[in-house]
Parts: sequence; C-alpha cells; structure tokens
Amino acid sequence: MKKRTGVMLSLALAAGTLLTACGKDDKAADDKKFKVAMVTDTGGVDDKSFNQSAWEGLQKFGADNKLKSGSDFKYLQSNSPSDYAPNLNKLVRDKYDIVYGIGFLMENDIKKVADQQPKGKLAIVDTVVDKKNVASIVFKENEGSFLVGLIAGMQTKSNKVGFVGGVESPLIKKFENGFKAGVKMANPKAEIMIQYAGDFNKAEKGLAIANTFYGKGADIIYHAAGGTGKGIFTEAKNRAKNGKKVWVIGVDRDQFEEGQPQGVTLTSMVKRVDIAVQQVSKDTKEGHFPGGKVVEFGLDKDAVSIAPHKENVSKDALAKVDEFKKKIKDGELKVPKDDKEYEEFLKTLKK
Repeated sequence: MKKRTGVMLSLALAAGTLLTACGKDDKAADDKKFKVAMVTDTGGVDDKSFNQSAWEGLQKFGADNKLKSGSDFKYLQSNSPSDYAPNLNKLVRDKYDIVYGIGFLMENDIKKVADQQPKGKLAIVDTVVDKKNVASIVFKENEGSFLVGLIAGMQTKSNKVGFVGGVESPLIKKFENGFKAGVKMANPKAEIMIQYAGDFNKAEKGLAIANTFYGKGADIIYHAAGGTGKGIFTEAKNRAKNGKKVWVIGVDRDQFEEGQPQGVTLTSMVKRVDIAVQQVSKDTKEGHFPGGKVVEFGLDKDAVSIAPHKENVSKDALAKVDEFKKKIKDGELKVPKDDKEYEEFLKTLKK
C-alpha cells in the first residue's frame, strides 16, 4: 500500500512539474514581443516624403503596441543601393517578424532575400513581387494625383504647369498621368511640362528643372521625386523672395512646412504609406500575413488624398475635388495610370 501511494505521489509530482513547465512555455510565447523593421532607400527617414511617412507609420504601430524603439521596431538606413540586400538580410536574420523594403528600387533585392530566407516575412512598398513570403503594398497614386491636378488646372494664372518625376518608371508614370488628367479635366487649354530627374535624391537637379519650368512661365509644379523635390521648393522660395508668385505641389506627406516661410506649397498629394505599414503590420501580428498577395490602397481606403493644409486652395477648387472624389469612389470615373490610358482619357474630353 505504501509502495502504491509512493508511485501515485511520484506521478502527481511529475504531472505537476510538466504542467508548470508547459505554463512557463505558454507564458514565454505570450510574452514574446512582435518585432517589425524597415529598410529605407537612399532618401532616409527624414526625406520629408516617402521614407519618412513609412517610418512614422512604424513608430505609430510601435507606440500602439508598446514596442521599444531600436529593438522591437527599427529602421536601417541605406546609403547606396548596394546596402539594400545586406540590410534586408540582417533584419530577417535578427528575427524581425516582418521586414519592409521601402520603394520599388528594392524589387530585385527583395526577390533575392526572399529566396535566401524562405522563412522570413517581407513586404515591399510600391511594386509587386510574386513570392509566397512577400506582401506587395501598392497605391492608386493616379487617383490622388488627379485631385491635385484639378487644383493646379483651376488655379494656374499662366495656363502653364509642370510635373517633375524622380526615376521614370510605371510607378511614377501613375503620378504623372493622374496629374495630367486632372489638369486637363479642369483646364483643357493648360500646357503641361514634364521632366524626370533620373534620381530621387538630387535636390540640385530638382532646383535646375524648377528654374527651367518657372522660367518658361509655369506657375505651379507638382513633384513626385522624393528628396529631389527639395530643390524645387528651394527654387520656388527663392523666386517668392523676389516677388514672383509660384507654387509647388508636394507629394507623399503634407509638405506645407517645406514651403515656409514663403508659403509656396499650394497643396500636397498625401500618400498614406503610414496607414499601409500600420495595417499590414497589424494583420501580420494577428496571424494574417498577406504573403504572396497584392494589398492595394486608394481613395476607397482614404490612403491617397489632398493635404490637410488647404488655406492656399480656392473654395471652387475644393468643391471640384469633392465632386470628383465621389465620382472616382463610385466608379463613375476611371483615372488613367499610364500613357495609353491617358490618351484614351483625352478622347473622352473631346466628346
């Protein structure tokens, strides 16, 4: 009897030990913090544009989930394109639960790292990578660009406006064609100057192009050029100091402050990369990583819009923006995203 009692006691103790161990493992799993990180392109997180918006989204997600900056969420700066793959690889090896590559310029590097790290979860912004462990985040930039194009078409005094792109690509062509369509919808007689800088981080090139456009009579320039756009603001402010009334339309973030103190920012096409980063991070944290999928953000999700600062936009232009925003959301108007669609769009205006 004593022997039997001893055996039962031993089994009970063993079971208790096992349950305690399981409880500790479960608690450890519960206590494991979700980690998220991003790799910038050469513009960095203070580019007043695309990278900065993404980082602000990551910071908001970190704050909402009580994550520690620098460990639970962080970014790695790329000083040149050769840094993209090493930075992405490092973050995946460091066990971040999802790693973002900010910008279409990282497409090939994301593909390579996705193959090298099949268990890693990656996301790329602004292009599509067809890999099971990559989420592709894209935007309907043509829709937001159409809205600022309406404003430019209505508020130009010279009937001449300009568009400056960074690197010519299908992505930046969405900005260009949406903008041109908006301008022509509001003002069919307007002349639109187009030039690409060939770089997203050369302010001096942006300044030179702006000097040419303003010199030819353009009074509004819309840029989709990242850090290159800083030079456009500089040129506009220099002209404002000399009594010239010219405007810049910013991109990605509300670039009102970039136009100060001369107040040369007419509006901005706000592209809510921050919203996209927060949403995909949240989905991944909850076990719904959209690997192998394309996640698209447009007017329907309020992910593209005109900037909150509206003091330089006329009431008539704001009314026109609201009118066409509804038409786009309701499917009454399809905004062109490439040259072919733009040419078809122009034909509809002549009917």
